[in-house]
Amino acid sequence: MEWSLLPPATEEMAVETSVVKGRFMGDPSHEYEHTELQKMKEGEKVFEEEVVVQIKEENRLVSVINQIDKAVAVIPRGALFKTPFGPIHVNRTFEGLSLSEAKKLSSYFHFREPVELKNKTLLEKADLDPSLDFMDSLEHDIPKATLQGGYCYHPHFTGSWSIQMERGNALVVLRSLLWPGLTFFHAPRTKNYGYIYMGTGEKNIDLPFML
Repeated sequence: MEWSLLPPATEEMAVETSVVKGRFMGDPSHEYEHTELQKMKEGEKVFEEEVVVQIKEENRLVSVINQIDKAVAVIPRGALFKTPFGPIHVNRTFEGLSLSEAKKLSSYFHFREPVELKNKTLLEKADLDPSLDFMDSLEHDIPKATLQGGYCYHPHFTGSWSIQMERGNALVVLRSLLWPGLTFFHAPRTKNYGYIYMGTGEKNIDLPFML
């Protein structure tokens, strides 16, 4: 097996690859063909012409990974802390969420630069701890999720996330319904947490219509 670094994601790459649908081919060198109308100019005459655009699978892979990281990468509240001067550090005093906290979607954050937090009013921010609550909470994701208590093989699909308590409440598992294949885990009262994505690279755009 040969490993290689992927190029960084760009906005242009995201726009270019957004037209590609379906599963990946499994070959980074594969090129998808997309036909689009482009405005052409000949003298003073402007007309539209069909142009075949080549899109590399490698670029699509980079774009999808970037989308998944921004949309559903998760970290528990308290695992990181922000100093008054701005830098963010690993919280070495973090001993895990309590069992009651672990069951709440508000105890988990998007592991990215905040987006929704910037739109909150001062009144909404009054109850937040600026050293801990500096990222967007999963509880505000649309559509919203509900807790499914106890061990369950078939969680009730409501909202953007499903939450399951497993192994006699020794493990909490969050699964994204927007990006099927993304699974986050945390063992309450321990420092153990993480997430992994094992999916087809396809976003569930039909989720709002499935609720």
